[in-house]
Amino acid sequence: MSAYNQLTSHYQTIHHFNHAQAMLGWDAAANMPAGGNEARSSAMAELSVHVHRLSTQPQLEEWFAKAAQESLTFEQDASLREMKRQWQQAALLPEALVQAQSMAGSKCEHAWRSQRQENDWTGFEKNWQEVVALSREEAQIRGDALGLTPYDAMLDKFEPGTSSASLDVLFSDVKLWLPELIEKALDKQRSESIIMPTGRYSSATQKALGLEVMKLLKFDFARGRLDESVHPFCGGVPSDVRITTRYDEEDFVQALMGIVHETGHARYEQGLPKALAGLPVGEARSMGIHESQSLFFEMQIGRSNAFVSHLSRLSKDAFNAQQDPVFAEQNLQKIYTRVDKGFIRVDADELTYPAHVILRYEIERDLINGVIEHKDVPALWDEKMKASLGLSTKDNYKNGCMQDIHWTDGAFGYFPSYTLGAMYAAQYKATMTKTVDFDAAIQSGDLSPIFQWLSDNIWTQASLHTTDELVKRATGETLNAAHFRKHLEGRYLK
Repeated sequence: MSAYNQLTSHYQTIHHFNHAQAMLGWDAAANMPAGGNEARSSAMAELSVHVHRLSTQPQLEEWFAKAAQESLTFEQDASLREMKRQWQQAALLPEALVQAQSMAGSKCEHAWRSQRQENDWTGFEKNWQEVVALSREEAQIRGDALGLTPYDAMLDKFEPGTSSASLDVLFSDVKLWLPELIEKALDKQRSESIIMPTGRYSSATQKALGLEVMKLLKFDFARGRLDESVHPFCGGVPSDVRITTRYDEEDFVQALMGIVHETGHARYEQGLPKALAGLPVGEARSMGIHESQSLFFEMQIGRSNAFVSHLSRLSKDAFNAQQDPVFAEQNLQKIYTRVDKGFIRVDADELTYPAHVILRYEIERDLINGVIEHKDVPALWDEKMKASLGLSTKDNYKNGCMQDIHWTDGAFGYFPSYTLGAMYAAQYKATMTKTVDFDAAIQSGDLSPIFQWLSDNIWTQASLHTTDELVKRATGETLNAAHFRKHLEGRYLK
């Protein structure tokens, strides 16, 4: 067997264990009773260590050296590059650190579920302090090995090739024009009448509605399912995708669009090339590209007037509310493009969302680089929220720095992916409309032309190319944030 084939067999084995790990995580979030957390955390930590051992076995270095000398196709060469990247990432970390991080993350995340509801910063801080310390240790190890700052080394896990220097330039520009755009949109909407939901919308009916919307978006139910969790997510593997949302029986709006968002993630996973399944090259290119799919579904498709027309029809049928003005097409359009300065990122509108992301980016960058300490985060969060959105979170931890799940298990470097994804999504739309009648496809109820473009240019390409190469091949240029600004101005000011 060639060295390359030995490597592919080995990484497919790792993939199977990662699949099992993902299912344990999904079950913990969607089904597991609270009393099972300690045992589940131990099991997941043990599995993490096993995967780490598989990912760092001594013979891999020899196999990579030999494979580099073999005659490989373009796909095989890209596959070798991605396997080697994962090997180098794993080999940097000692086994004891991997196990400690898994245990600390599980403990912190599980406790966070109740601590957030109780606004218990003191209790959360005790667990989170360890998560931050271990993440800093990881970041320092990675940074020293890769010649990067600690934060850039963490960022590289989620966004290969991206640096905080480039993000600082990108986000500084957004901070220049976004506040004025938000104020103009708010001023424009002050004269508009809108009817907000006031009834009771049962979780069961909301789920049934969500499933209908997923069918419209061509989710493959033979290879995935919808469940409920405290924090919405998409997990699993392409042949076994799990998405979740959360329901508020006084407001169907957020859960429904949350399902659209997570379906975007899932369609990307389900659209990855089967021929490369189980290999790193067959995985999503980066978290920014992953978010570009969920945000394309949510923002470019889901909040478009054409798609809201479908939501109006399906919602009236689901809630038996044909005459309810809340579900009128024009009213739903206003609801789904309503701009409001709020505390919660996952509930934020498209226009204020980047402010939430930039705030988190600036805090986690300085936290991992040692510029600030974990105890400084609540005050900094309050300061930045007041500066960007005019809101104070003083002593309001549940709606401030404790609101997200990401930091509970040390996912530092992830947050920039959201705004990068929104920018990529706008760029795809600008390119796609040159060859696809976007609105007509949505209006017809057959979105296949849109999904075919995404499949050809993004999904089937997986990780065959670098992020910049992928985006340039799809759109003719690397990331250009001007498309994002033009999209926002077109939707909210005209």
